[in-house]
Amino acid sequence: MKELVKYIVDTLTDGADVSVEYADNKPTEIVISASKDDIGKVIGKQGRIAKSIRTIVKAASGKQGKRKYYSVSIVEKDVSGDNATVADEDAGK
Repeated sequence: MKELVKYIVDTLTDGADVSVEYADNKPTEIVISASKDDIGKVIGKQGRIAKSIRTIVKAASGKQGKRKYYSVSIVEKDVSGDNATVADEDAGK
């Protein structure tokens, strides 16, 4: 599932300052980290792109035949590269 989200996010952005990882100790939570320049492209106007990413992830998990629900969080990277600011935490909705 991480590869699917990575493909979508790389298509939307340049891919240089964006990373997609599973959250610590939570294999069903996908965290998208983006720089300040790219975070607007990932979230979109009024969160439409973020909502679409969550919808695609939900549909893809259903196609796998598993009852595993993923949540997607989008965070803004610090200058140092740490994930500091939660930009969009409407996970799973």
